[in-house]
Amino acid sequence: MKKLLTIAGSDSSGGAGIQADMKTFSAHGCYAMSVITAITAQNTVAVKDVMDVPPEMVKAQMDAVFEDVFPDGVKVGMVSAIATIATIAEGLKKYSPKILVVDPVMVSKSGYHLLRPEAVETLRTELLPLADLITPNIPEAEILCGFAIESKEDMLKAAEEMIKNGCKAVLLKGGHRTEDADDLVFDGEVFHWLPGKRVKTQNTHGTGCTISSAITANLAKGYPLPEAVRLAKEYITMAIEHALAIGSGCGPTHHFYQLWKKAGMAE
Repeated sequence: MKKLLTIAGSDSSGGAGIQADMKTFSAHGCYAMSVITAITAQNTVAVKDVMDVPPEMVKAQMDAVFEDVFPDGVKVGMVSAIATIATIAEGLKKYSPKILVVDPVMVSKSGYHLLRPEAVETLRTELLPLADLITPNIPEAEILCGFAIESKEDMLKAAEEMIKNGCKAVLLKGGHRTEDADDLVFDGEVFHWLPGKRVKTQNTHGTGCTISSAITANLAKGYPLPEAVRLAKEYITMAIEHALAIGSGCGPTHHFYQLWKKAGMAE
């Protein structure tokens, strides 16, 4: 069993962040561990408040995990403050995990800035260069690149620009496009387009967290990057197709639909 670590914020409603990551790891047959960077008060409608975990506690959590149950792969999600990012980067340099996927979470679906604007540059210069893969959506990529992304040509240009930060590969997610939901994978040499179908549902809470965690699991299992992303895209599409109509806003995806189906619990 592969052991995976998520370093991210906690979602009190259970649909995104640490909770989504651990569900996804478990659904992929992996052992899930966590380092919590922030505690959020949120639900399917909005993020109400955020309290950062002190950097010293973030470091203590990382040391506790790496010193005893060294992970086969690490996924980094919400990291809101400069000091937190610096602490995580220092720990990752110290322990050098074999697989590192960074999801540059910046703004929630309800518009809450989960990454403080003043911390963007630290994320770009300290954390992204350590990653084997970064998984921005289009609005996040626009912030990282500094220009609007309105076409597939813009996506190609943005992927090339983000590689300059030092990461090994980029998954630029196309879910915010109106024409299609095609994603782009770029490893610095070859572009891979992954066609995607758009699912008509408002229940997409935690999709970014989920796909990045699924990719981490697939990479830890030994799949090459394009296949790891393709399988993760299949997984998140299934989870969205069977999303849960919970709450009055954007409900969560169904991380365990395949397992429920096998158990005769799903429709």
